[in-house]
This record gives sequence, structure tokens and C-alpha cells, in this order.
Amino acid sequence: MNTKKLNASPARPRSNGLLRFARSAAIFLRGFIEHPAMVASVVPSSQATIDAMLAKVDWDHCKLFVEYGPGVGTFTTRILDCLPPDGRLLAIDTNPRFVDFLRKTIDDPRFEAVLGSAADVESFVRASGHAHADYVISGLPFSSLPPQVADEIVAATYAVLRDGGAFMTYQFRPTARDLTQAHFQQVDTGLALFNVPPCVLAWGWKREPLSAREAAE
Repeated sequence: MNTKKLNASPARPRSNGLLRFARSAAIFLRGFIEHPAMVASVVPSSQATIDAMLAKVDWDHCKLFVEYGPGVGTFTTRILDCLPPDGRLLAIDTNPRFVDFLRKTIDDPRFEAVLGSAADVESFVRASGHAHADYVISGLPFSSLPPQVADEIVAATYAVLRDGGAFMTYQFRPTARDLTQAHFQQVDTGLALFNVPPCVLAWGWKREPLSAREAAE
């Protein structure tokens, strides 16, 4: 697993970084005011939370990374820093304001932002030219979603992941972790104490049953 990339993000002009931060903070706050149930917090995730969530990713073998609820790109830009040159990042959000902001501020051929529901992830992945995703990370507030919708999203995520891939969540409540444990064979958990507020972290690993693998061979 390549972990060095997490500490080696390319330098960005300071003025551009400050301008993007100001714009993203304004967009994020407006999104929270307009749709508080779909934006988990008025404060973006901390750098410690981002690094903890992404530390388990095998970047050298990542061809397609999917992000649910990217917001203004707090995780998005870090994922792109770590993604290999031939990798792709597909971001899915139901908020047109966030999607428009990401399309205008991220100029990277590996990146695509689409407007829609995470429950339709399989269709979006196929449209991007891939059969499966290697990793899916979600910032969706699962505790605020209708239970049936939340379950559909996790089930669709399991279906779209390759064997050995992971579904990663960071939430203030244990809802996403519990849903992940209901669908995935192996789940690692953690706690980001320095986030505001602290986050429950979960990594659900897809492990295809041996009998299914043998049948495919």
C-alpha cells in the first residue's frame, strides 16, 4: 500500500488557495442553510479526518474512486492529490450548487462531477466507462435519509464495488457504520476525535464468497 502520497500533495499558489477557500466556505454555508438535512455539518471535515479515512487506500491499484456528497471538495481535492495519473474520480451530489462549484473550480481530466442520487451509482459508473469502482467514500448524512433510501444506497454500493474494494464513511452518528456492517463481510471502524464534532469512521470491505469466485472461474 502506498501511504507516502498522503504526505506529498503538490504545491498550489497561495493566492489561488485562499480564493478557493473563501469561495468554498461561502458555497458550503449556503448549501447548509438551504438543505441542512443533506449537509451533515456547517464545518467541513478536518485534515486529520481526511488523512485517517484515506490511509487505507491502495492508491497504486486504484482506477476508479467514487465520492458521494462531495460538497465543496474537502475530500475531493485530497483524493485527486493521491490518485494515480490513470485513475478517475467520480463525484455524485444531489445539490446542483455544489456540482456547479466543483465543475468550475477543479480543472483535472481525471475528475467528473455528476448531479444525481448515490442510489444510481451503478448507472453512473457504467456511464463513466467502468464495470466496477475500487473505492467509494460517502459524506452523506445517513441518519437524515429515509431508512429505505439509505439501505438502497449501501446495497448499490456493495454491488458496484470490485472484490477487495471498500466503502468508507465518516459520520457523527453510527447509522452509516451499522448499515455497512449489515451489508459488508468485513468492517473496520475508528473514531476521529479531533473533528468538529467527532466522527465515527467505517471501512466496509467487499469480500466475495469463495464459492462465487470459483463459479466465476
